[in-house]
Amino acid sequence: MVSRVIASPSKYIQGPGELSRIKDHIGWMDGPFLFVMGGFAYDNLRQIIEESFKDSGVTLVYEKFGGECTRKEIDRLRERYRREHCTVTVGAGGGKALDTAKGVAYYEKSPVITIPTIASTDSPTSAISVVYTEGHVFDGNLLLPRNPDLVLVDTEVILQAPVRLLVSGMGDALSTYYEARANVASDHGNFAGGKYTNSSVALAKLCYEILIRDGLKARESVEKKAYSRELENIIEANTYLSGVGFESNGLACAHSVYNALTILPQCRHMYHGELVAFGAIAQLVLEKRPDAEITEALQFCTGVGLPVSFDGLCSEELTREELMKVAITACGPGNFMDSEPFTVTPEMVFEAMMTADTLGRRYKTRT
Repeated sequence: MVSRVIASPSKYIQGPGELSRIKDHIGWMDGPFLFVMGGFAYDNLRQIIEESFKDSGVTLVYEKFGGECTRKEIDRLRERYRREHCTVTVGAGGGKALDTAKGVAYYEKSPVITIPTIASTDSPTSAISVVYTEGHVFDGNLLLPRNPDLVLVDTEVILQAPVRLLVSGMGDALSTYYEARANVASDHGNFAGGKYTNSSVALAKLCYEILIRDGLKARESVEKKAYSRELENIIEANTYLSGVGFESNGLACAHSVYNALTILPQCRHMYHGELVAFGAIAQLVLEKRPDAEITEALQFCTGVGLPVSFDGLCSEELTREELMKVAITACGPGNFMDSEPFTVTPEMVFEAMMTADTLGRRYKTRT
């Protein structure tokens, strides 16, 4: 018998102005607190945090994140954590800043709180840190013993982020149900130390349904810098539903293609979710899903502004040799192609990517 396991943060709080109430949410913990902060958070959110903790006597230590989640950066921040005698790690920023904070908490055995400033990654909720080399190449996943103790999402902060980041988050979230479905079919294990649950699959499906229903209106809200219920829904889908969904169900072809694309310098200017979205379409092709389902994915991606072909992903045309290298990497160790319910070869991935590119180009010319 294999355990069924669902992984989730201890508490998830989302709404306008929640950051201004941070003391109410975490003040029960003993400090000092080490805040690992991305550039925007470091420059714009410290005053809000200071005001919330005013006259509390709690020590707050701020450290600006260096820009990449590397083992060297984690070690640098661990030194600051120990030097200031901190007891809690707080990450504030994008996915890489949060992953780095989680890495510090893992090694220092501290509680960790995540405060995303963008809704474009699964990092806030997960017990996984994605580590990169100093050259910005994927360097493996650090599997943590527990999920964050609190995820604090301030909708007003997310609303100020560039629209491209919200859209990228939708691209990442798009793959959640597709990859969950593959893991169910293959009965593959998840990142939580077991196998999927009915609840985790239902969350993944709900994530997909919200994207299709509310994605375009949420994009329009950010473009206008205007609050909307659809924006709240998409932030939840991008952050919580996608985060819990991927971790508790598993990844498959879409993220394998993403990881492999990061080896190409021509693609490194793209955001995580933009590359994942193309990987999701390649996965639908690989699995020979119905034309209507592939068309729905293409319609969604082009509608919200996600790339669906190589000319939207790469700064220059890719050669056959480069694409074959991507396909080989996608099927290699450290990726997730074995989650598919059939044996996948590099040749199959190559053909799926080429077909996805053709379908994407064709769809764009019709719309």
